[in-house]
Amino acid sequence: MSRWKHYLPYFAMLLIAAAMLVQGPIAQPDNYHAFADVREFSRVPNAADVASNLGFLIVGILGLWSFRQRYRQLALGAAWPGYATFFIGAALIGIGSGYYHLQPDNIRLFWDRLAIVVACSGLLAAGYADAYQRIAKLALPTLVGVATLSVMWWSITESNGTGDLRPYLLIQIAPLIMVPLWQWAANANKRDRIAFGIAILLYVLAKTAELYDREVFNTLGFLSGHTIKHLLAVAAAAVLTINVVLRVKGISRHQTGQVDQRGSV
Repeated sequence: MSRWKHYLPYFAMLLIAAAMLVQGPIAQPDNYHAFADVREFSRVPNAADVASNLGFLIVGILGLWSFRQRYRQLALGAAWPGYATFFIGAALIGIGSGYYHLQPDNIRLFWDRLAIVVACSGLLAAGYADAYQRIAKLALPTLVGVATLSVMWWSITESNGTGDLRPYLLIQIAPLIMVPLWQWAANANKRDRIAFGIAILLYVLAKTAELYDREVFNTLGFLSGHTIKHLLAVAAAAVLTINVVLRVKGISRHQTGQVDQRGSV
């Protein structure tokens, strides 16, 4: 592997971090909690935005269920703790985001964002381990710790009236930039690269829908941009989860076949 390929992901993130530093604090919009669809259903406020988070919980549980046996964990090598953290984060998003949308405010938003960065940390660790078949023992807890600090930084600065989302945004951006570059540099499995590419596309579409929350709701009348954002983000997480499950099953079948062959000799 060429040395420049190895350093490119870090150089790209360094440029983004430098651009954010020059930009200065990025504040949360004043009307951030004013979502378009506030309809109530069965006494549940903001029902569509609340219910659309259930997909995250389902995806996270199914992902963790795929690791229920030790040999399935070992099938992914150094990447399995990262993927397990990603699945835990996805399940927590389902809970945290649902909790937030019941009564949107900054206090509840803290837990929503904390779950998101946990998932991002796990995905980042898994992406590196998948590409290079190794990862430092303290890398994952360090990533989760730094990610947690990024949300705490936003919360503290927000409470002081000078909200700064830059560290939080950097944690969100990191997997989208670094994992594809790691996969490219390490010439990763084609199916893994396609799965991650589809997930990135779905996530970009999700963020776009979020920006046009009210416009989408005014046009469709039954679904808001933010609800669509949740559904597309769930789809992105589902693509990654299905890919991991297929990998584990494929390796498991291969191992079972080897055992059968040895037993038949």
